[in-house]
Amino acid sequence: MRRELFGPETVVRPGKPLVVAIDGPSGSGKSSVSKEVARRLKLAYLDTGAMYRALTWYCLKTGIDLSDGAAVEQASKDLPLELSTSANAEYVSVAGVDITEEIREPRISSSVSAVATTLGARNELIRRQRQLIEQHHRRMVVEGRDITTVVAPSAEVRMLLTASEEARLRRRGLQLGGTQSHEQLAAQVIHRDAKDSTVVNFTQAADGVVTLDSSELDFEQTVETALSIVGKVIYGD
Repeated sequence: MRRELFGPETVVRPGKPLVVAIDGPSGSGKSSVSKEVARRLKLAYLDTGAMYRALTWYCLKTGIDLSDGAAVEQASKDLPLELSTSANAEYVSVAGVDITEEIREPRISSSVSAVATTLGARNELIRRQRQLIEQHHRRMVVEGRDITTVVAPSAEVRMLLTASEEARLRRRGLQLGGTQSHEQLAAQVIHRDAKDSTVVNFTQAADGVVTLDSSELDFEQTVETALSIVGKVIYGD
């Protein structure tokens, strides 16, 4: 795929839908890669994981028992969420309170699977995610764990971004600035994946989904490969 096709003055498929759906496990680089792909393609960006984290924050803040599925589902419907859909501005708020930084704290990371595996809450957030895609005229990079198969199975481009366990732990550790022990990182990456995989498959590519293994790639190489996948799908290069 030639880099110039996605140059700074290029709007890809102007006036036409272009949903790029990216799935993958924790620590695979989904968020950073997806943001950069969105920037270069001039598309909106949706971090669905931030929605689950925001709901987790809301449940903990309001004292909801995360094991009470009905209460968590109702909270997902009540959630007064505002979420940035720009790759250049990360912003998450609930009821006007900026929680952009708080939702990345270990206490949220350790609890988010309980929310993400509550099917009623999951269905509500999926509804909101699909609504956001439509509001942006289906021109968006959407990343998470079930985007290619559940949220946007008809996306023009679908890919699974994965990496080895060693690479994922290393990247998450760097992302958190070395503040977490190996055990804490494992809980955030490996154990969370194991819990979440009980309700969605994000470790193997479904039919029609392209796998991008970034284990041996740096950030720029991963972005370039992702753009190459987009180009091959929409231009047939």
